[in-house]
Amino acid sequence: MGVKTIITVEDVAYARVLIPALKGHGFHPIEGTDIGVSGMGGMAGPGGISIQVPEDEADDAKILAEALLADIMEK
Repeated sequence: MGVKTIITVEDVAYARVLIPALKGHGFHPIEGTDIGVSGMGGMAGPGGISIQVPEDEADDAKILAEALLADIMEK
């Protein structure tokens, strides 16, 4: 079984909120040792931060992640 990117965010703070929210809803986001640029936890790379989950969770996790991000950005 592989992994699939469900969303890419430009702000590290968004990733720090989305990952535990996904876990809280029963999904299994793939985590590295740090969120953001290696060695620089407060910075995103030029392409942003990709949040990945196992392929079999991707469709439902993407819907939730997009809804959560829209809600976060609205506030």
